Amino acid sequence: MASEQELSDFLKSVEKRAFKRTVYHVRDEEAALDIVQDSMIKLSEHYGDKPINELPMLFQRILSNCTLDWFRRQKTRNALFTSLSDFESSSDEGGDFDLLEAYSSEGNDREGAENGEDTMSRKQLLQEIETEIKELPARQREAFLMRYWEEMDVAETAAAMGCSEGSVKTHCFRAIQTLSKALKAKGISL
Repeated sequence: MASEQELSDFLKSVEKRAFKRTVYHVRDEEAALDIVQDSMIKLSEHYGDKPINELPMLFQRILSNCTLDWFRRQKTRNALFTSLSDFESSSDEGGDFDLLEAYSSEGNDREGAENGEDTMSRKQLLQEIETEIKELPARQREAFLMRYWEEMDVAETAAAMGCSEGSVKTHCFRAIQTLSKALKAKGISL
């Protein structure tokens, strides 16, 4: 049985990695923070009485489920609502906002265009990589992210995924092979 101090120490030890992993998945820092906090609360409420050595795997499973729940809610919300509020002016000028006018005024700064070019090429490269990661089969993607993003060892990943260590190695190998081929086909070498 984990004591309150052990549970607290465990949660402190995993919060940063869990946050980074979740930000990578959902690409929204506020949503990632909410997901991690919800996962920690669920672990504390429902599994706080479990032995300390079971907590890492339980937490990874809860975090994965909370992330999937978030995606389901987003999919439903996006299917029902369309919002252009991201394009609205942040100033209180009375509200006559013209998207085309705002877009055309962004390209007038020469120095910003040079920096913007570099920024845009980096964003495009990361988008290509993220797109290819998204295209991986679910189990390969999960194993790849846990092993190389979360830096979990094979045994921890196997326990969190509920499969054998050999399956984790196979999933990771296939994920790396698929990513390598897809990125080389697009002319990306890392």
